[in-house]
Amino acid sequence: MKLHVVHRTTYRYAGPVTQNLNEVRLKPMSADGQVCDSFSLTTQPVSRLSPYLDFYFNYVEFFEVQEPHKELTIESVSTVTTHSRSLPRDAVTAPTTRLPECLQLERCYDFIQPSALVAVSPLVWRLALDASAGNTDVWQCAVAIMRFIYSGFSYVPNATSVNTHMSEVLQQRRGVCQDFAHVMLGMCRAIKIPARYVSGYIYNGRADQLVGAQASHAWCEVFLPDLGWHGLDPTNNQPVDDRYVKVAAGRDYADAAPVKGHFRGTPSREMKVEVEVSAL
Repeated sequence: MKLHVVHRTTYRYAGPVTQNLNEVRLKPMSADGQVCDSFSLTTQPVSRLSPYLDFYFNYVEFFEVQEPHKELTIESVSTVTTHSRSLPRDAVTAPTTRLPECLQLERCYDFIQPSALVAVSPLVWRLALDASAGNTDVWQCAVAIMRFIYSGFSYVPNATSVNTHMSEVLQQRRGVCQDFAHVMLGMCRAIKIPARYVSGYIYNGRADQLVGAQASHAWCEVFLPDLGWHGLDPTNNQPVDDRYVKVAAGRDYADAAPVKGHFRGTPSREMKVEVEVSAL
């Protein structure tokens, strides 16, 4: 599938701000069957962009606006070709007895540990065991956890913030896509399934009723022995397929945030995010 993505973030400040420093992770990856055919990033006020790869090989653009300004717009336009690598829900992959092997793999180690927004506690472990009870296959355990979150949590915009810890989401049983991804990460990691956070986009075709297509989306990838990383979307209760555009991955939202930074000036601001994903 060939997809065209426009992502525009606009900040309006109550007063002039200066020294506005930002890291932007908006360029789609060229990996795992996905190819970023074209990408452009612009800012207003105009600023110099400095690209680099972060620790998890996400493409990052850094920029700063030193002069006083009351509005900042960041817009990316990309064209991506995607190919489905999704596994069927009922796929049989590897027995859970092979999970200790993952502890020996450098690419899995960070994704079995707790992180800034994800807890791996006895409570989460017990919850994960109950949700995956009866399953001895790694993929089937992850699918069961995804199904548990989809059926037990409510999608409620503005119920949380991007800094909400998964423990709070577990108590409230409500949130948005990044919250559900964090809960799934914690539950998978608690039973030693390597799981990483993924940010990106989802194409909502005319016949689809997918949640999260109107903004940046988030889901999980779990590591399967011999098969590598495969995605599951707890917000929509489905494996990740060619409708998904992968942009960045990390331990949690903090590693893969589309835009993050700081500035000097008034703390009062408004943020507006517009995302349009269309098929070419």
